[in-house]
Amino acid sequence: MSEQTKKEIYAWAKSIVFCFLLVFICRQFVFTPIIVDGKSMMPTLENNNRILVNKITSIDRFDVIVFHSPVSSAYYIKRVIGLSGDNIEVKDDSLYVNGKKYDEPYLQANKEILAEGHLTADLKETVPEGYLYVMGDNRLKSNDSRRFGFILKEDVVGKAALRFYPFDQMKVINE
Repeated sequence: MSEQTKKEIYAWAKSIVFCFLLVFICRQFVFTPIIVDGKSMMPTLENNNRILVNKITSIDRFDVIVFHSPVSSAYYIKRVIGLSGDNIEVKDDSLYVNGKKYDEPYLQANKEILAEGHLTADLKETVPEGYLYVMGDNRLKSNDSRRFGFILKEDVVGKAALRFYPFDQMKVINE
């Protein structure tokens, strides 16, 4: 093997190792892919959607986040309804945070198919410091803070950034 061929092989090997290292670092510390498991976030996210989760962004009210389940070893995907210190109230299917009424347009599709009744039972909660209150968009089918309570901010993996599969449904999440 000539000296030139050895140099080319070495250059290619260096490039490949660098690429693998870059992908590893990005996946560990910046973005990670997650598969949606279940129907609790329908219609926003559907079962078996693939999403990218941004691990280095701040979390705001109404962001879709991924966190470690407080009741199993799985990841959960839910929408942040309350931040630390917030007073949450749901009354007659309307959301109030700190006394201010908020529209929830992501619930509209589920409200339209509901023959009668409410998607969300009335509730009142105050979110403790260091915690978040989360609910799924498919309120009738979601296992969320109404069942398992508040989630620790430390358990948040990150914010859902992009649905990349199925390809025909690719879109930015949390716009």
